[in-house]
Amino acid sequence: MSRKIMIFDTTLRDGEQVPGAKLNAEQKLELARQLAKLKVDVIEAGFPASSPGDLEAVGRVAREIKGPIITGLARTVQEDIDDLWESLKHAERPRIHLVLGTSDIHVEKKLRRDREKVLEMGVEAVKYAKKYCPEVEYSTEDASRSDFDYMARTLEAVIDAGATVVNVPDTVGYAIPEQYGEMVRRVKESVPNIDRALLSVHCHNDLGMATANTLAAIKNGVDQVELTMNGIGERAGNCSLEEVVMALHTRKDYYDAHTDIDISQIYHTSRLVSSLMGIPVQPNKAIVGSNAFAHSSGIHQDGILKDRSTYEIIRPEDVGVQSHEMILTARSGRAAVRHRLGELGYDLANEVFEKVFIRFLEVADRKKEVVDEDLESLVREEISSVPDIFSLETYQTVSGINITPQSAVGMRRDGDVITDAAVGNGPVDAVFNCIERISGVSAKLVSYDLKAVTQGKDALGEATVHVEVDGKLLTGQASSTDVIEASARAFIKAINKALAGV
Repeated sequence: MSRKIMIFDTTLRDGEQVPGAKLNAEQKLELARQLAKLKVDVIEAGFPASSPGDLEAVGRVAREIKGPIITGLARTVQEDIDDLWESLKHAERPRIHLVLGTSDIHVEKKLRRDREKVLEMGVEAVKYAKKYCPEVEYSTEDASRSDFDYMARTLEAVIDAGATVVNVPDTVGYAIPEQYGEMVRRVKESVPNIDRALLSVHCHNDLGMATANTLAAIKNGVDQVELTMNGIGERAGNCSLEEVVMALHTRKDYYDAHTDIDISQIYHTSRLVSSLMGIPVQPNKAIVGSNAFAHSSGIHQDGILKDRSTYEIIRPEDVGVQSHEMILTARSGRAAVRHRLGELGYDLANEVFEKVFIRFLEVADRKKEVVDEDLESLVREEISSVPDIFSLETYQTVSGINITPQSAVGMRRDGDVITDAAVGNGPVDAVFNCIERISGVSAKLVSYDLKAVTQGKDALGEATVHVEVDGKLLTGQASSTDVIEASARAFIKAINKALAGV
């Protein structure tokens, strides 16, 4: 019989550690609801000891989300465990997740202790956590670079202390699939009490092998895999949920394993993560990229028309990608736009939909047709729950060779339009300087990205800015056929986040 693999989703914790991807409590809750619809087994909702805001956010997820196990991360210190339990205590199915390194690099360089002291810390932390919660997971951080015998001894000790799940993560993406699979097999064979706990893996993508390592671990008997949507996470990211799930779904013949994931929810979950975190999905991303089911070659197109299986091993409909297309123009009404949004997986509140529709009409007046990518870009722009403290009313720029770029900007606040003018290194810089002067917020531009959402001269331009305000990284995203307008709107959204304290 096919083996069930538990899916532990850490998008809200490890995924949120991407600079500028911070979610507020309401956004975390919205994403957690979607993860429950996706039918993940475990949701890691955050790291409560890291901030009061995260403690509150994890608490809201724990209280309101039913079905999946809800967990959060804690170091092996009592204060962290206390904070975590304070967040989790109202969960329908809580789990405490502890982490402590076992590699000599971590033991000696980071923790500045010896192996025996670190092992003792781990055992005592598990015993302390068990006073609160019957289900405790213990992660041997940097397992792939650890001395195997010491790591195995640690696993045995923490299971004896009460750990119900043990995790052997490839924390820095160092592992090679064959070696990592062998390590999992040895754990199953060498740890005498491993049958009393679930065995889990958590792989990072520093060498681009996170999915391969995770699948190697599954082939060698692991029970749970820890993943993020779109593979987001620190540095090069984590193992992608959609890749592992669809590999098991497509290659049942090889892995003889399955998950309980509702694969029809994959695409919408991916887009929601991208929208809320302001992190675009690369076009060629497996399963969820905009080109994942696109065929441009004439040979491929001919094959697809004769039999889809010639060049498609996954049906796009299975993961929630619609294969047909509705042409939207300035003559399309609210019903048509709402219908297409529904097909794309968006069920927007009326007030959010009205904002999207107004922006749709503005774009449709400038373009012959508005395609799905344009519509999704407009949703990404408006889906944020941050209030519009300032909004762009007007702007004008003068720029050219041997001319100092100048901009005049009008911004609305509380019914009043405030105007100012400034110069800059270019028209966008001048506009940003105006926005700072009007808002009174000094924002250091960390990164600025501008891309065409579709092809053609009338393509919608999507601007993404990451700014630093008082040491805090904030993201703004907006779109328009006018790239300076898109840049200005994106910068204002980041400023609004700063003013709202998000």
